[in-house]
Parts: sequence; C-alpha cells; structure tokens
Amino acid sequence: MRIVFGALSLLIVLAIIGVLAKKQLGAVSGADAPPPQTTQGVTAPTGTPQQQVDQVKQNVEKALQQSRPVTDDTK
Repeated sequence: MRIVFGALSLLIVLAIIGVLAKKQLGAVSGADAPPPQTTQGVTAPTGTPQQQVDQVKQNVEKALQQSRPVTDDTK
C-alpha cells in the first residue's frame, strides 16, 4: 500500500511539473509577440545569427547617423 501511494504521488508531482513546464515554454515561444525593445527604442535582434549580425549593424549605423545635441558648454 505504501508503494502505491508513493508511485501515485510521484506521478502527480510529475504531472504538475509537466503542466508548469508547458505553460512556461508556451509563454517563451509566443510567435505573435512583438520583438523586444531596448531602453533606447532599438528593436532587439531576433532570427538566425546572421540576421542578428545584420540587424545590429543596421542599428549601429542608424544610431551613428543621428545628430548629437549641441551644447554651449565651452570652457
């Protein structure tokens, strides 16, 4: 009887862990979610490694082309 309760409780724990893992994996792989954004408003790279490299290059070039604010602090 003790073995039956042990096996049954083990199966219940494994089922709970399986359900939680499935929920977590479903939340992570949400294909409908928009791409994550950084604090600067630049879209974080997604896709294959080569696409990530290209996206980072484009974002860096875009950031370099923006004009810097002119300050009157000349000492």
